[in-house]
Amino acid sequence: MEEIDLREVIKTFWNKKIYIIIILAVFVFIGVIYTFNFVTPKYTAKTTLILASINGTSNKNADTGYTDTSVIDKDITVNSKLVSTYSELIKSKTVLRQVISNLDINIDEDRLKKMITVDTVEDTELIRISVENENNELACYIANETANIFKEYIKNIYEVENVQIIDVAEIETDPSNIHHKRDIAIFGLIGIVVSAGYVLIINMLDTTIKSIDDVEEITGLTVLASLPTLDGFEKSDSKNTGKKAKDKHIAKRKGGRK
Repeated sequence: MEEIDLREVIKTFWNKKIYIIIILAVFVFIGVIYTFNFVTPKYTAKTTLILASINGTSNKNADTGYTDTSVIDKDITVNSKLVSTYSELIKSKTVLRQVISNLDINIDEDRLKKMITVDTVEDTELIRISVENENNELACYIANETANIFKEYIKNIYEVENVQIIDVAEIETDPSNIHHKRDIAIFGLIGIVVSAGYVLIINMLDTTIKSIDDVEEITGLTVLASLPTLDGFEKSDSKNTGKKAKDKHIAKRKGGRK
């Protein structure tokens, strides 16, 4: 197996640093243009519901005056099982149609369903309704109306009032889908990957001989000796040759005057 020389790899990237910087700059520029000009702002309004006691009473024993913990435990168990059911009912056609009718909005059921996200907080009886829309006011209205309609819907179905709204949705002013720094960082990371791939491909396609190892690998022969390049000597010799020619030219001119 051919061993990878880390120094050679680093040297290769260093020699191509200009290309890497250019590619990285291009991708960062594209990221800036994309995140500031091509991303449509969307706003997310959230409201939170909680499943209260099924019985709707304090569950106190009339004789002792103490709370009956067995009843509370029973209520919590029932509510925990209802959380997943309620989460599905929130996006039911009955609730969605009522929301559209009450708000008098021109949105079909499928689109409204995609706009609504229902999350349950783990190990709790909390249900969070999130609505994402390009209009921040409409998102807020839909979230609150959905919560209110669902609350009444459960009351009519189960004949109990065990759903309470604890957080009312508010009009958001900051888009939830725009993160300039994150988007630019992602494009920068893509630029680094692309530039690294470019350098590696160019290096693989480069068939020029750069070292003794390349000569031995191509020819299959052993290199016995090599002649070092004396850059300093060549420059010095070139300067001396030029100076001698100049002196000779001056001498000829002086001889011509005589």
